[in-house]
Amino acid sequence: MIRNFRLAMAQMNPTVGDIDGNTARIIEYVEQARESQADLVAFPELAITGYPPEDLLFKTSFLQANVEAMQRVVAAARGIAVVVGYVEVGDSATGVDIANAAAIGYDGQLIDSYRKMYLPNYGVFDEDRYFRRGDECPVYRINGVGVGVNICEDIWYPVGAIAVQREAGAELIVNINGSPFHAGKSAHREKMIGTRAADNGLFVAYLNLVGGQDELVFDGASLVCDMTGDVCCPQPCLLPRNCW
Repeated sequence: MIRNFRLAMAQMNPTVGDIDGNTARIIEYVEQARESQADLVAFPELAITGYPPEDLLFKTSFLQANVEAMQRVVAAARGIAVVVGYVEVGDSATGVDIANAAAIGYDGQLIDSYRKMYLPNYGVFDEDRYFRRGDECPVYRINGVGVGVNICEDIWYPVGAIAVQREAGAELIVNINGSPFHAGKSAHREKMIGTRAADNGLFVAYLNLVGGQDELVFDGASLVCDMTGDVCCPQPCLLPRNCW
């Protein structure tokens, strides 16, 4: 059972393409979380690039700038763990060699990158066009707590990353998102996250971004569900907010 573990969630509004601006805000939030004595601070899906970056992903300079920004964020996280969404780049820096990823850093060092497994390719989403799928579901020990990280649609399936991470010793799941709004969706998400938490006997932190990009509106509505599926840390819709 988790004891004395403090999670900070930054429900932020990144701007697509503004890597420097997004990174500056992320580092500011890291510093605030450290001052609040958080063990871990988390940021939404592709927080560094903004979501969705679409054909910016075909620009080598954009990909490299995003990697360098991730490294700055990790280096700034002294005395705290960080989970931040970015684009992981393979050796050739082409579409098939990049991943929608979460960097996991601890005390200024990059520990690992988790790669999104379930890539949506319907409606407004075309992630298969850009990203390769992940195939590993590790668990990280952060200040004595087993933490599993996954991304957005990875948690929508009962048999998926969360089940593997539970078996590997996870006590807390941090699920980072770029999930657009539609009528009734926040209630549906809350029910789904509560079900995943209760079915697996875990705490689940669902973190979404806010703001708008093209025709998409991101509503935030981040939350934490306890081991029984009850919501214990709801965040507002449509407003940037930090939850420590």
